[in-house]
Amino acid sequence: FDALTSHDITYVGIIQTAKAIGLTKFPVPYVLTNCHNSLCAVGGTINEDDHVFGLSASKKYGGIYVPANQAVIHTFMREQFAGGGKMILGSDSHTRYGALGCLGIGEGGPELVKQIIGKTYDLMYPDIIGVKLSGAPRKGVGPQDVALYIIKNTFKSGFVKNKIMEFFGDGIKNLPMEFRHGIDVMTTETTCLSSVWETDELTKKYLQTHGRAHEFKKLSAKGAEYDGLIEVDLSKIEPMIALPFHPSNVYTIRELLENPHEILKKCEEEGRELLNSKNFNLTDKITKDGKIKVQQAVIAGCAGGTYDNLYETASILKGKAVGGDIQLSVYPGSQPVHLDLVKKGMIAELIKSGAVIKPCFCGPCFGAGDVPANNALSIRHSTRNFPSREGSKPSDNQIASVALMDARSIAVTALNGGILTSALNFDYDNRIKPFEFDGSVYKNKVFSGFNQESPNEPLIYGPNIADWPEQIPLTDNIILKVATVINDAVTTTDELIPSGEASSYRSNPLRLAEFTLSRKAPDYVGKAKEVLQAETERRKTGKLNHEYTKAIELVGGLSGSVSIGSVIYANKPGDGSAREQAASCQRVLGGLANIATQYATKRYRSNLINWGMIPYTYDNSVPLECGDIIIIKNVKQGLTDLKSEANIVRNGKVFSVRLTLDAFSDTETSILLAGCLINRDRT
Repeated sequence: FDALTSHDITYVGIIQTAKAIGLTKFPVPYVLTNCHNSLCAVGGTINEDDHVFGLSASKKYGGIYVPANQAVIHTFMREQFAGGGKMILGSDSHTRYGALGCLGIGEGGPELVKQIIGKTYDLMYPDIIGVKLSGAPRKGVGPQDVALYIIKNTFKSGFVKNKIMEFFGDGIKNLPMEFRHGIDVMTTETTCLSSVWETDELTKKYLQTHGRAHEFKKLSAKGAEYDGLIEVDLSKIEPMIALPFHPSNVYTIRELLENPHEILKKCEEEGRELLNSKNFNLTDKITKDGKIKVQQAVIAGCAGGTYDNLYETASILKGKAVGGDIQLSVYPGSQPVHLDLVKKGMIAELIKSGAVIKPCFCGPCFGAGDVPANNALSIRHSTRNFPSREGSKPSDNQIASVALMDARSIAVTALNGGILTSALNFDYDNRIKPFEFDGSVYKNKVFSGFNQESPNEPLIYGPNIADWPEQIPLTDNIILKVATVINDAVTTTDELIPSGEASSYRSNPLRLAEFTLSRKAPDYVGKAKEVLQAETERRKTGKLNHEYTKAIELVGGLSGSVSIGSVIYANKPGDGSAREQAASCQRVLGGLANIATQYATKRYRSNLINWGMIPYTYDNSVPLECGDIIIIKNVKQGLTDLKSEANIVRNGKVFSVRLTLDAFSDTETSILLAGCLINRDRT
């Protein structure tokens, strides 16, 4: 890759992993931003300690360090690094820079570790899906509206899953660059691998504005052949809304307002089942006259906090007031964006209207900023609206929800006192003055140390930064105990390891692991620890406790080495974040595998493999139950055969089933055999 990028939820673990393997310098530009845990979600010094560690690592190994509140990760990479024909790998799922002709891919931290230690990124050549854009968007329609339309029509079918989306067509010329960025970054929610666009004079002008004209490369789809096609007439798109709890749960605002009772009732029922709580309410947001009242509004991050979005928001609010008791929070994507909006007077217009201007921070996207009140509905131009991602805690009967909308309709709704309103027929001046980039903001504060490593520079560790616990290589046989069964259609990474306050412990594997599945299966950690204790005793004494020896007897005994570990079953785990902790936390607690009908994303499956956990698939012919013991013989041969015959032991009975595996690369097989990436590549 041409560059790597991470934020402060992921970079400490990545650097610690690479250091354990033998890191001496960063071989390509590695950008460390501090946009996720810029605010303390818990007491103590641990957040800023990680930032100090990141700066010291940048000095030691030759990195690029972006201080807190200077820029969100993807805005900075667009402004400073993404260019035509380049490839960037980021440890954040929304690593998308396709509108600049740059292939951005979001993966778990271990994939960046491989790059740092000189290894390669390996995958089967993906299918390519063409996205043909025609027409021009109407006034009041923004990038989030187009993005949600595409997500609605691709996610559930899996049409673009793990594929690359290529945007082309005459409609592109009718989209400003920031509009393109806003669509592009949301392609992550389709579960595609990456996305890239045709480039044109507007692309060149964007790069010129940011002092990087030499990074322009003309990319054309002329003569291209595709494995599938999506056609989007931009002129027919209208303002959209993604209701809780997924970006694909999309309706037009018009159809929602025409039928609020039926649509919100359906969403409410689905939400109660998903959260396992009767306290989730949406229909109470319907007013006596049949309108919908929301309690909070946020425009933020790599999707919402763009110059164009905030400029048009200010134009809508100019000379008016944010009405009622709704609060509107605005987070610019970078300090250069913030600065130019100040110079042009648009920040003043936002402040005068009653909007609150906040720092360059990703918090609202993952529950560390603007957490709504209990039972509140927040409308946001941000990336996701998964369960509890906004920071609520259903286990404590604190339940809020987020609906995704475009900044323009959010602004009009805010003017209307929180009464949900489309911007389609709102009269405002939508002309935008050209953005003027002032690079002195970064020149004065960003540490640019690539190729200037200082080997004698010490790493500065805070008391919460801990090393990864040791993992053992794969044994001949494994005994798995099912610690939880999740039958939801999809399980997100936010449910596997919550964001928000849990992320503050991201640099301490053992402490972070205590949060694993805490909002989905609160008893998981205790059950996993019981299995881990049995494995710890086996390693110390060489003996298995009675529960496991009895199970071995029932299946006719085992020959060769054996280890015990926990396992989770979920229908389709791994939708969402690239955070490796969704897998590594299970591993820290003694997990040896996942079992699923399928995996939602390549990045989650890769995270499992890189942490030495086998990603089995299973047809659920004998539905698994918590407490089941699964004995798998000749595990190593199974990695080659892509299948393993397994025995489920339950209440003295044995059920024979088959577990299957998708194809592995040689690299992936070697990592699983070694027990994890660190074991394989440690020098």
